[in-house]
Amino acid sequence: MVYNNFPWPEPTNAQCKAIESTAQAVLDARALFPDATLADLYDPLSMSPELVRAHQRLDRTVDAAYGKESFASEAERVVFLFERYQAITNRSKNPQSGSRGKTGRII
Repeated sequence: MVYNNFPWPEPTNAQCKAIESTAQAVLDARALFPDATLADLYDPLSMSPELVRAHQRLDRTVDAAYGKESFASEAERVVFLFERYQAITNRSKNPQSGSRGKTGRII
Protein backbone atom coordinates (compact mmCIF):
# COMPACT_ATOMS: atom_id res chain seq x y z
CA MET A 1 0.00 0.00 0.00
CA VAL A 2 2.98 2.34 0.19
CA TYR A 3 2.60 3.36 -3.45
CA ASN A 4 -0.78 4.92 -2.65
CA ASN A 5 1.03 7.68 -0.77
CA PHE A 6 3.01 8.85 -3.80
CA PRO A 7 1.78 10.94 -6.69
CA TRP A 8 1.28 8.36 -9.40
CA PRO A 9 2.23 9.29 -12.98
CA GLU A 10 -0.12 9.00 -15.95
CA PRO A 11 1.49 5.96 -17.58
CA THR A 12 0.67 4.75 -21.06
CA ASN A 13 -0.91 1.32 -21.49
CA ALA A 14 2.50 -0.08 -22.42
CA GLN A 15 4.06 1.46 -19.31
CA CYS A 16 1.27 0.01 -17.14
CA LYS A 17 1.92 -3.45 -18.54
CA ALA A 18 5.67 -3.03 -17.97
CA ILE A 19 5.07 -1.92 -14.37
CA GLU A 20 2.75 -4.87 -13.77
CA SER A 21 5.33 -7.25 -15.22
CA THR A 22 8.25 -5.90 -13.23
CA ALA A 23 6.15 -5.75 -10.04
CA GLN A 24 5.28 -9.40 -10.57
CA ALA A 25 9.01 -10.14 -10.92
CA VAL A 26 9.51 -8.69 -7.43
CA LEU A 27 6.80 -11.00 -6.10
CA ASP A 28 8.36 -13.93 -7.95
CA ALA A 29 11.77 -13.14 -6.45
CA ARG A 30 10.21 -13.06 -2.98
CA ALA A 31 8.52 -16.41 -3.65
CA LEU A 32 11.95 -18.01 -4.06
CA PHE A 33 12.23 -17.72 -0.27
CA PRO A 34 8.86 -18.94 1.03
CA ASP A 35 9.95 -19.20 4.67
CA ALA A 36 11.51 -15.73 4.82
CA THR A 37 9.80 -12.82 6.50
CA LEU A 38 9.83 -9.36 4.90
CA ALA A 39 12.49 -8.43 7.46
CA ASP A 40 14.56 -11.37 6.25
CA LEU A 41 14.00 -10.57 2.58
CA TYR A 42 14.92 -6.91 2.92
CA ASP A 43 17.85 -7.19 5.31
CA PRO A 44 20.40 -4.92 3.58
CA LEU A 45 23.24 -7.27 4.53
CA SER A 46 21.67 -10.41 3.10
CA MET A 47 19.09 -9.35 0.49
CA SER A 48 19.13 -11.83 -2.38
CA PRO A 49 20.64 -10.68 -5.67
CA GLU A 50 17.45 -11.79 -7.46
CA LEU A 51 15.32 -9.50 -5.31
CA VAL A 52 17.75 -6.59 -5.64
CA ARG A 53 17.71 -6.90 -9.46
CA ALA A 54 13.92 -7.22 -9.55
CA HIS A 55 13.54 -4.02 -7.52
CA GLN A 56 16.08 -2.20 -9.68
CA ARG A 57 14.13 -3.13 -12.82
CA LEU A 58 10.87 -2.02 -11.20
CA ASP A 59 12.45 1.28 -10.18
CA ARG A 60 13.66 1.93 -13.74
CA THR A 61 10.24 1.06 -15.15
CA VAL A 62 8.40 3.38 -12.76
CA ASP A 63 10.99 6.12 -13.31
CA ALA A 64 10.25 5.92 -17.03
CA ALA A 65 6.53 6.37 -16.34
CA TYR A 66 7.40 9.63 -14.59
CA GLY A 67 9.38 10.67 -17.65
CA LYS A 68 12.70 10.22 -15.88
CA GLU A 69 15.56 8.18 -17.28
CA SER A 70 16.98 7.63 -13.82
CA PHE A 71 17.77 9.30 -10.54
CA ALA A 72 21.29 9.84 -9.26
CA SER A 73 20.27 8.61 -5.81
CA GLU A 74 17.33 7.54 -3.71
CA ALA A 75 17.43 10.99 -2.12
CA GLU A 76 16.94 12.58 -5.55
CA ARG A 77 13.98 10.26 -6.20
CA VAL A 78 12.39 11.22 -2.87
CA VAL A 79 12.86 14.94 -3.54
CA PHE A 80 11.24 14.51 -6.98
CA LEU A 81 8.24 12.68 -5.48
CA PHE A 82 7.76 15.21 -2.69
CA GLU A 83 7.93 18.10 -5.17
CA ARG A 84 5.37 16.36 -7.36
CA TYR A 85 3.16 15.68 -4.35
CA GLN A 86 3.38 19.31 -3.29
CA ALA A 87 2.45 20.51 -6.78
CA ILE A 88 -0.54 18.16 -6.89
CA THR A 89 -1.81 19.09 -3.44
CA ASN A 90 -1.42 22.80 -4.19
CA ARG A 91 -3.49 22.36 -7.36
CA SER A 92 -6.15 20.36 -5.53
CA LYS A 93 -6.58 23.29 -3.12
CA ASN A 94 -7.03 25.58 -6.11
CA PRO A 95 -8.54 23.43 -8.91
CA GLN A 96 -8.52 26.32 -11.37
CA SER A 97 -4.71 26.24 -11.47
CA GLY A 98 -4.36 22.63 -12.63
CA SER A 99 -5.02 20.96 -15.92
CA ARG A 100 -7.07 17.82 -16.20
CA GLY A 101 -5.58 14.70 -17.70
CA LYS A 102 -7.44 12.06 -19.66
CA THR A 103 -8.78 10.56 -16.42
CA GLY A 104 -10.33 13.85 -15.36
CA ARG A 105 -8.01 14.09 -12.36
CA ILE A 106 -6.02 17.22 -11.84
CA ILE A 107 -2.45 16.52 -12.88
